[in-house]
Parts: sequence; structure tokens; C-alpha cells
Amino acid sequence: MPKTSPREIESQDWGPVASRDTELADLAVSVTTFKEEIDMTAILASLPTRSCQCPHWGELKKGHALVRYDDGRSETIEPGDLYYMTPGHVPTFAAGTELVMFSPAAEMKATNEAIEAFMTSQQGPGQVP
Repeated sequence: MPKTSPREIESQDWGPVASRDTELADLAVSVTTFKEEIDMTAILASLPTRSCQCPHWGELKKGHALVRYDDGRSETIEPGDLYYMTPGHVPTFAAGTELVMFSPAAEMKATNEAIEAFMTSQQGPGQVP
């Protein structure tokens, strides 16, 4: 059985977000802390329907998240909630939010590429993301 713990995964600090990311079998696993409020609207704008098409399962440990869906629904995820975000979502994470998230690795790739492209576009001349 593949397994890990957050302390075994190298931490990456992206400024407003710190994350520990790995793969277990065909699942992407993320342990993420949002140090600032992050509205994913602009970050996900390059994806089809301008929203994340990858499903996610997880647990919100601290903070809260508001998730808007393409079909007009919205949900608030609170500490202790186990969640499932269906494809077609755009979340906003409050400052201080900590979560654990599981996603199909192949589908998560497109989302990660959009996030990386956005982060690169926000860097000033000579800065490295």
C-alpha cells in the first residue's frame, strides 16, 4: 500500500502558498497552506470553462474555502469538513486555510500547468517563480 506523511514530503514555498505535493499510485496528494486569501478565478482562467476540470477529495483542516461551480452552485468548506469538488469549480481560499487534497494525477497535470503559467506571468523581469 503506498503511503506517506507530510513530514516526508519536501515543502515548496510559493510566497502566498506553501505546499507539500507527491503522488501515491495514480493520485496526486497535496498538503497545502494558504498564507493569504487566494481567489483562483484569474489563475484558472486559461482552462476550459475558466474553471478547474479535475475532481478533488480531501479534508479542510483550518480556515475555510468558498467553491463556485460552473452550474451556479456554491459551497463553503469549513474546518473538519471532508469534501469532494466536482469538475468545473473555482475556489477561493481564506488566509490561514490548511487542507489535504487527493486528485487523479493525470487530470491534475492540466490544472498545475495553468497555475504554473499564471505564476510565471506574474513574475517581474529577472525574477524566477
